[in-house]
Amino acid sequence: MPGIGDPRFERSVIAMCAHDSEGALGIGLGATIDGLGFHDLLDQFEIAHGVAEDKRVHFGGPVEPRRGFVIHSSDWGGQDTIDVAGRWALSGTVDILRAIAGGTGPAQWIAALGYAGWGEGQLDAELTRHGWFSTKGDIALLYDTAAEDRWSAAYDGAGIDPRMLANRTGTA
Repeated sequence: MPGIGDPRFERSVIAMCAHDSEGALGIGLGATIDGLGFHDLLDQFEIAHGVAEDKRVHFGGPVEPRRGFVIHSSDWGGQDTIDVAGRWALSGTVDILRAIAGGTGPAQWIAALGYAGWGEGQLDAELTRHGWFSTKGDIALLYDTAAEDRWSAAYDGAGIDPRMLANRTGTA
């Protein structure tokens, strides 16, 4: 939400991929990493670019910023792929990079470095306070909306103008 108070999450959009009694994990999709494209990731693993589009790589979050993840459509699965509520999938091993480059990967995908993570009960507690706005995961928001437009588009999709929100409450 506006005024969250943590610059790492200001205007962030996080695709929640796991949330249970042990904690939560999400991938940030609201910002990209300047100067880093998908071909750069492939080069680091000495994978030929093949048919892979050189999409911008997203800042997935402040935790393990050198660890890569791919959020993708459910039409592909690899050795570590997890289904996210039947809406999208998450993979984090090099096999998805090879599949995308080779033209056998998922139809839709977004690459990110790092993730946002919360320990047991931490996210649940944060959600009771000002800071986070939760909305249903919209596939068009993931794949058809530019990273820099996702935050505003999420609010628009919920019929909310974020400029009208206050980041503090008054006293009576």
